[in-house]
Amino acid sequence: MSRIVVLDYGSGNLRSAERALRRVGADVTVTSDFDAACEADGLVVPGVGAFAHCMEGLHAVRGPQIIGRRLAGGRPVLGICVGMQVMFDRGVEFGVEADGCGQWPGTVERLKADVLPHMGWNTVRAPAGSTLFNGLDAGTRFYFVHSFAARRWELEESHAIRPPLVTWAHHGEDFVAAVENGPLAATQFHPEKSGDAGAQVLANWLRDVVG
Repeated sequence: MSRIVVLDYGSGNLRSAERALRRVGADVTVTSDFDAACEADGLVVPGVGAFAHCMEGLHAVRGPQIIGRRLAGGRPVLGICVGMQVMFDRGVEFGVEADGCGQWPGTVERLKADVLPHMGWNTVRAPAGSTLFNGLDAGTRFYFVHSFAARRWELEESHAIRPPLVTWAHHGEDFVAAVENGPLAATQFHPEKSGDAGAQVLANWLRDVVG
């Protein structure tokens, strides 16, 4: 049974994430403890609300250092919703700019859509070879609640390393819905609110990424 820490930094659907992970067989602890977060088999970084506020909470528990240390050692991290957004270089919300964790280049910005927030069920376009979406068909829907997203993927391709797998969705325009980048994976949608489909994504992550 995989030991998973859901990082408690004052933002996110902590208990929903805990229940969803337990449903698929994980041994889950919700904590802000630095050592526990670094040493767990897998770390989940949830997030709800404003980018800048989430970054303040992360810094308060040394979240960027935890994430950086884990990834440097090839230890899995899963970001959810704003927990995905903070993996990018920066976020811009209503004129407020904040630095993110800088794991991926790019900026999280307001979506160009007639109706915001993007709230409800939507399909995604997963690339061939995806681990997270293995066993799920193209019409599978996931639950989104957000007004901001990474509208472009800016990491340059390199022949030296395997390129990340980027999944897209559309609401007014295309945006990044998930990324699989070695030990770092993330979803803009909420797998913990996406029923059986979300449970399959979490199970895939536990089995094929965490191991």
